[in-house]
Parts: sequence; structure tokens; C-alpha cells
Amino acid sequence: MLRNGETGDWIGTFQGHKGAVWSCCLDTNALRAASGSADFSAKVWDALTGDELHSFEHKHIVRACAFSEDTHLLLTGGVEKILRVYDMNRPDAAPRELDKAPGNVRTVAWLHSDQTILSSCSDMGGVRLWDVRTGKIVQTLETKAPVTSSEVSQDSRFITTADGSSVKFWDANHFGLVKSYDMPCTVESASLEPKSGSKFIVGGEDMWVHVFDFFTGEEITCNKGHHGPVHCVRFAPGGESYASGSEDGTIRIWQLSPPNADDNEAVNSNGKPTVGVNEVARKIEGFHIPKEEEQQQQQAEG
Repeated sequence: MLRNGETGDWIGTFQGHKGAVWSCCLDTNALRAASGSADFSAKVWDALTGDELHSFEHKHIVRACAFSEDTHLLLTGGVEKILRVYDMNRPDAAPRELDKAPGNVRTVAWLHSDQTILSSCSDMGGVRLWDVRTGKIVQTLETKAPVTSSEVSQDSRFITTADGSSVKFWDANHFGLVKSYDMPCTVESASLEPKSGSKFIVGGEDMWVHVFDFFTGEEITCNKGHHGPVHCVRFAPGGESYASGSEDGTIRIWQLSPPNADDNEAVNSNGKPTVGVNEVARKIEGFHIPKEEEQQQQQAEG
């Protein structure tokens, strides 16, 4: 489905898959969408009309797909353990296949102006970085548990990963580990705030959506509302809000609290700015009727 990112309003549904959709994405200009499915196919759609443009058949479940930054290429991966690159300018041509991945591909992404491909596997730890030119693995970012979520930051400085109960931030150019934070539960997904990079969000098995400080790892906000594990969280490109997708069948959009929010700009459990405790007390005082006036009012009514 395509929905309005600010209101959540339904825009349209891409119809054609005959199995669960494991992955979906928009290209840089939001003119095309792509999806990977358990029906052994990846499809490309016109994001304005909803029409199916191409269907790329695979030999097993497609778990991940991603458009290149320049929108000319589509990357897919899945249970076949093969990363494929389709040329959107020659969709009928056979895809380019990289060296065989070591396990079932769970996540894929592009970085370094489409010169490098990132992938993780569902049955082993680590993130692998591939040289697009040679099709070979050039670096592995080691993690103990399988990486269920990987994201390249908007400024291309960081790679954000979630594995087990850990969220890690890696230098996207030198590949060193910048920060690693242990979470209170098994996490499925994490996303870095795209503008300032000062906050990150996490979703996982505890059914809550947490907001943390990037520099200290301290929790800023905890959003409760989902009734099942949270499988995916992502910031809006402008960083003003973020979305969470859950096993409960809902997607929730949360507002990010403004920077340096005081108690009058706190965020409630629904992620909406709410009135602080002091402000509420002041408003109640404003409506308070002194006892003498109250008695006079009762006598007058009597």
C-alpha cells in the first residue's frame, strides 16, 4: 500500500503479488516502487498510477529489494543466497549476479554513490559490503547475532544496524564501530534521525517504540500503542516524524518532540505533543472558584 506519510491516509494499493510481501521501497524521486515477495518475484510499480511495470522472477522467496540512489538499478536478495542487480533501463536483460552470499539474504542497501552494496543474512551475524565493480565482498562488519535491520544514514556517514538486543552505528567510509548500545529487549529494527543525527528509534519484541539519544544512549521517549512485536521503524526524510510497523497489523506514525522540549512540550504515549503537568495545573487554577464566590453562587441559585 501507498499512504500519506503525514496523515496516514490511504493513497492506493499495488495489486499483483500472490504471496506475502517481505520488502518494499520507493526510488529517490518516489516515481516508482519495488516489492519483494514470497511468490518468488520482485515487482516494479508506477508509484503514481499503481500499474505494474516489471516482474522479475526468482527461484525462491525475495526478502529484500532496494533502488540505487540514481534510480537506474534495482537490487534484490533472498532465500536463494544470490544478490541480483537489474538494470531499469534494460529491464528485459538478464540481471547481474554478484558472488554467492554466505546465507539467506535479509537486508540490502546501496552506499558510496551506488559503488558499494550492503547485505545481511537471516541465518548468520555480520553485515557484508560488496564492491559493485568486482561483485566481491570487500569488508564484513562483525555482529554476534543476525542483522535484522540495516540503514545508511541520509548524509551517508553512518550505517545503523540492529542485531539481537543491540543497536550499532558504523562509520560508513572507514567501517569502524562508532557506537554500540544494548537494548532492554530483542530489537528488530532501528533508524537514525536524518537531519541532526542526535536521536535514534528502536522497535522490537517488547511492542514499544523507543527514542534514544545518539550520543549517550539514554532513552528520551517510549511510545506504547502496538499490541504485537514491532518489526520495522523508519524516520521520515525530514526527521519530523517516524513510522512503526507491527505484527498487530497496524502502522503508527509518531511525532518527534521538538529539540530542547520543556515540560510544556512533552510527548505523550501516542507520540503527540501534549501539555506539561505545570501547564495543566495552571489551567486548573484558572478555572478554580474561591469558596466565598461558590457560596454566593449557591445562595443566588437557591
